[in-house]
Amino acid sequence: MKLSMTLNYSGDPKAAAQTAADYERAGVDAIWVAELYSFDAVSILGYLAAKTERMELVSGILPIYSRTPALIASTAAGLDAVSDGRFVLGLGASGPQVIEGWHGVKYDKPLTRTRELIDICRIVWKRERLTYDGDAYQLPLPADQGTGLGKPLKLINHPVRDEIPIWVASLGHKNVAMTAEVANGWLPVFFHPDKARDVWGEDLDAGMAKRDESLGPLQINAGGTVAITSDKAVADGIRDFARPMTALYVGGMGAKGKNFYNNVFQRYGYEEEAEKIQDLYLDGKKDEAAALVPDEFLDATALVGDEGWVKERIEAYRDAGVTHLQILPVGDKPLEIIEKVKAWAE
Repeated sequence: MKLSMTLNYSGDPKAAAQTAADYERAGVDAIWVAELYSFDAVSILGYLAAKTERMELVSGILPIYSRTPALIASTAAGLDAVSDGRFVLGLGASGPQVIEGWHGVKYDKPLTRTRELIDICRIVWKRERLTYDGDAYQLPLPADQGTGLGKPLKLINHPVRDEIPIWVASLGHKNVAMTAEVANGWLPVFFHPDKARDVWGEDLDAGMAKRDESLGPLQINAGGTVAITSDKAVADGIRDFARPMTALYVGGMGAKGKNFYNNVFQRYGYEEEAEKIQDLYLDGKKDEAAALVPDEFLDATALVGDEGWVKERIEAYRDAGVTHLQILPVGDKPLEIIEKVKAWAE
């Protein structure tokens, strides 16, 4: 397995870039840069291209509604050029709260838009004249929707690669199936290695049955906090760091009946907990909501414990099909943790 990490999107990007360079030397293979209602990911990825040499640079994720398909395609080609072919395009639909609240764009047809955007990117990278007649995107814009002066154009520059890897963040049944069919990689959230097959197996199989062999095997990025300790109390405390963030997503990222993360938690078998966490979180009782996150989930998704336990969880992720182990090292010597996990994951 390769190792991947997420850059802190809320801090100083220059300091984060230095940290990324240190991680690269310790053995991290890919760094993910998020884009929410934060600094844009593209600026930081471009800076990282100049500060790193080997690791893959991944947008994790670019919301599909925030840019036109052609701009996403040309941005990906540009980042791939300045990084000497190290860019990976991570895409996702995000959610209505961010898309309509931050971007002021209607959140509609997420599945259709994702599939068509991927098609358009691959047309652009091959430097074909861009024409597309989809349900969400029509290029050039039809005459009755504009001036009628739009022309089929092709990318001026010659991309470093005409097949830049595309990863999709997806959770729903149809979206996961679509990801397995047309994307190079899958970015799930709250990936429980022991239960993932039960939740997503049929969706992945349905997509893989339609997958073009030229795409190769589907890559999967998942993991959790890593800490090596024989002290159970310390391990439990570190594991509990994930409680507030889990409660935020399960309870606060969306309204009742419109929370994708809550749906996943229910599908893992935590129906009662998911409902109570959401009710408490939406009532402003965030600490009480966090306390209800099941210990079993935290134990299974974190890699926190003695060396034997951490190795066991690495193998659980490997057995679940994970190709890129996402880690967050916790401790006084994070680089040493990375080096150990790198050796165990290979």
